[in-house]
Amino acid sequence: SPASPVPPHQSRLTSPCPLPPRRRKRLDPGSFNLPVDMIRAGAFSDLPSRRVRDLLVAEGAGTRVTVEVTAERAGLIAGTDEAVAILKTCADDWSVLEVHSVYDGDRVEAADTVMRVAGPYAGFAHLEALVVGILSRRTRVCTNARALSDAARPKQVMVFGARHDGWQMQPGDANAAAIGGAFPVWADMYPSGRSAPAVALVPHAFIAACAGDTVQAARLFAAHVGDEVELIVPVDYENDAVRTALDVARAMVGHLWGVRIATSEHLVDASIIPMMGTFPPAGVNPQLVWNVRNALDAEGMGEVKLLVSGGFTVERILSFEDEGVATDAYGVGAALFTGRHGFGADVVERDGVPVARVGRERRANGKLERVK
Repeated sequence: SPASPVPPHQSRLTSPCPLPPRRRKRLDPGSFNLPVDMIRAGAFSDLPSRRVRDLLVAEGAGTRVTVEVTAERAGLIAGTDEAVAILKTCADDWSVLEVHSVYDGDRVEAADTVMRVAGPYAGFAHLEALVVGILSRRTRVCTNARALSDAARPKQVMVFGARHDGWQMQPGDANAAAIGGAFPVWADMYPSGRSAPAVALVPHAFIAACAGDTVQAARLFAAHVGDEVELIVPVDYENDAVRTALDVARAMVGHLWGVRIATSEHLVDASIIPMMGTFPPAGVNPQLVWNVRNALDAEGMGEVKLLVSGGFTVERILSFEDEGVATDAYGVGAALFTGRHGFGADVVERDGVPVARVGRERRANGKLERVK
């Protein structure tokens, strides 16, 4: 048990980058850096959609349709601004389309209509799968981020997505995670133009480049990022989190946001070995967190925060919170991308006449707003 418990959620936590109030204004399409010419040419379209577009163009068909995009399950939607950007910049003629959509951050339920596109089908048929794919991906990230954030609340969830994410997807995924309430600390800039949190994570690789000297790595990193950025320094490199945390905290006064405990699930930290026998000792466990917290507090370093990471999921965060573990923030990676939140797109009207396949009839949704 902890030697000198600190009440859980005591105001040791200060958010490094408070989220702005939820906006009801769509992002400029240019903020997504889309490869417009390639998308217009169908380079990223699935083959069936591209063939539909090519066939309609070849036949000179001016068929006007209404396509509805519907959610397959409940979640917190993201990607609507990105989907709108694809339609605005890559459809043959945006001015002849009528688009209605919900907003990023809206709660949606299964079978909800989240977007409606009406216009000449030849002008946007090749974009249909791209729109659905973006909504599916970003909503999955956003919904997971919200679930993780809700589990940790009022503590912060920081996401480290780079090694779990393709580089092309990272800016949009960072934006979706931020909409969900988490802090993506792996991206410099989100599509919204909002800067990343003013914290910098010292990588384990840089400690290795400094011959395993965590303090030296922290000092060099601090000199590089400047005084306006606070550091998060891992303290598990030598598998002695208590000693390393104290060394770093003493050396980095005024430059330290906190320390990161990320002990491998296959290792037992040096401070845990004398205590083994009554709890699972490997990895980042509650007792290890308390060992570091109590050691810092004993030296008057209560302002140094503790970020824990390594396989954290909603269930594991809830377990730590139920036990009142003295964490200040949780780091997550793979948990941001688990599960699925698919969407479907269906033609529901042709030239104003209902033509939807059975079960996909046009559905009204009061949250839809016309996109200008």
